[in-house]
Amino acid sequence: MTTGPSRAAGGRWGEAMRLALAEARRVGAAGDVPVGAVVLGPDGAVVAVAGNEREATQDPTAHAEVLALRRAAAAAGTWRLDGHTLVVTLEPCTMCAGAVVLSRVERCVFGAYDPKAGAVASLFDVLRDPRLNHRVDVRGGILEADCGQVLLDFFTTHRGPGPGAGTD
Repeated sequence: MTTGPSRAAGGRWGEAMRLALAEARRVGAAGDVPVGAVVLGPDGAVVAVAGNEREATQDPTAHAEVLALRRAAAAAGTWRLDGHTLVVTLEPCTMCAGAVVLSRVERCVFGAYDPKAGAVASLFDVLRDPRLNHRVDVRGGILEADCGQVLLDFFTTHRGPGPGAGTD
């Protein structure tokens, strides 16, 4: 996985990640877990934007990544998203990592690491598994603090502070 000094500012991927963050905030305000995703075409243009819609649709597969990949495939007229980049605010889970591999996306750029469900760096490395027929370039930790804060704010508001919070 590639990381570097440009992670905090977002570097090359900052603008797309800020768009994904805006989508995350939008769906978070509507009651869904605030995860946003953007798909960039081979030329770097935005071809799809999506946020989590599990609560809105009561669909357990309505993760931001899956919805963004579906929209990008519809826009491209093919499920093969060769040369495309998925930019997402949270490290993809196993379902979403599988969808990334199957869509043939070239690159996955994510913000916050997910130590409980991340399947791209934290728990598994699905996207670069040599046993699979397609491997994806991975960039992690892009605007990580901003992406993590959106989730922290949401869960603090919706579930309250965690155990031991506010105690010294």
